[in-house]
Amino acid sequence: MSYKWLKWLILWIPTVAIGLWEYLRHTLLLPFISMELGNVLAPIFVFLITLTLLRSLFTRLELMQETLQRERIVKAAFEEREQLARELHDGISQSLFMLSVKLDKLERVQTDTDAKQTTDQIRRTVRHVYDDVRQSIASLQHSPLPMDMSWMQSIHHLTEEMEQTGGIQTAVKWQVQEGLLTHKQKVELLAIMREALMNVQKHANARHIVIRGEGKISTDGKRSDFRCSIHDDGIGAAEEKLYGKGKYGVRMMLDRAEAMGWSVTVQQTKPQGTLVEIIGGSESK
Repeated sequence: MSYKWLKWLILWIPTVAIGLWEYLRHTLLLPFISMELGNVLAPIFVFLITLTLLRSLFTRLELMQETLQRERIVKAAFEEREQLARELHDGISQSLFMLSVKLDKLERVQTDTDAKQTTDQIRRTVRHVYDDVRQSIASLQHSPLPMDMSWMQSIHHLTEEMEQTGGIQTAVKWQVQEGLLTHKQKVELLAIMREALMNVQKHANARHIVIRGEGKISTDGKRSDFRCSIHDDGIGAAEEKLYGKGKYGVRMMLDRAEAMGWSVTVQQTKPQGTLVEIIGGSESK
């Protein structure tokens, strides 16, 4: 039975039931049932009809809604994996290509100093590819936003990973109104946050991170805005290092944000540290 038919049956069955009851009451039962008693029995009769006939329809409607929600989550997970495939192609494949170039260069070196320098470059590239592969495997092993995990649990799970793997103390100050972000927006925002935290772990030498979130739906319900920031106390990085060639992490965050209509800024702070801000908003139609 389709969703459309379910809605029509839920609408018409009580209407038809009360109509039949009133017809039978006035044509056949009026000599046996008074008007007062009939008025009392009418809602009871409709309730029994609803309980017996519509209960199964409501159960099927709820199952359809749950199935639709699961399909949305699976779709979001597939989109996350497609994005990951693009990152693997743009990042790791290019790093492997650079490895082959450096190996060719190593074969042509003529002095021990040049050989040592090229070997060190290859070692750093291999370490970079290893970190990216490990992060990609972790992303594949864990659903971007599991069905049995709330939004705040997902954020805290991400911070726990940072504290366990990087030893960085992470605080969360989240004041985003519930219902402001859709499931897809949560998936994309969590991916950007994960990449920002991984960059801190790899390059910042930070000891503390503060994650802040602010956002609310307008009083008329027509617009929603949010701001998310990730601030660390590390050594920071110059702009050319953040956006330069081969810096795939920042590029990935920018691409994800652009696809969602958001903006991302990465800047140094004084006296030290780096601030990543994600700002987004939407208007309801």
